[in-house]
Amino acid sequence: MLAVTALAGPLLVAAAPVTSTGWASAGSLDVLIDNEHVVTGELAKCTADGPASARTDGGVTGDVASFGLGESGCGRSGEVAIAQASGHRFEASVLKRYGGPVITVRTFSAKCATSATGSGGEVTIGAVTGITVPAEIPPNDRIVIPGGPAGTALATVILNETVTPQPPDGSLVTHALHIVLFPQGGPASGDVYLGTAACDPYGKKKASLS
Repeated sequence: MLAVTALAGPLLVAAAPVTSTGWASAGSLDVLIDNEHVVTGELAKCTADGPASARTDGGVTGDVASFGLGESGCGRSGEVAIAQASGHRFEASVLKRYGGPVITVRTFSAKCATSATGSGGEVTIGAVTGITVPAEIPPNDRIVIPGGPAGTALATVILNETVTPQPPDGSLVTHALHIVLFPQGGPASGDVYLGTAACDPYGKKKASLS
């Protein structure tokens, strides 16, 4: 099992008293394939405001992907928000119709927690087939799958993806795995996410620069 971490460091001071927030989900997909729109919504989604936990038995979305068992848990400890999600036995078969690989992930998880001024995140990824995963996964590690139109990519797979706003505000979204279909254009488009956790030390209220 590989474990990696990401941090959104001390950046801002809140303009007013706020409540930290967080949410997590086992995964989601939103893709357009041959004019068919396939959407799952966030699977097994929890939030720090409730529901505190969620579970999904997974399911198959045609020949696009299948999700196995997934669960999440969220909450607060004092001013700290915590969110985490995990899942098992994911398979993405969407690229097979275009001559690409079937990608499977045996286990995965994502979690985050806030601090007084920022957020930190961590993901784990178990056995993966269909792509070659490095022994140590750096943040935002990109794997390009060739075979798209005119030499473009069929997909880009991003491992240990960390998303922070610009300018930074202390919040963080992390995904264990993110598949982007035909990033330069092609017969399909959209995104598949595994293991998402998002935290914000300042909640939905605005913060100001110190």
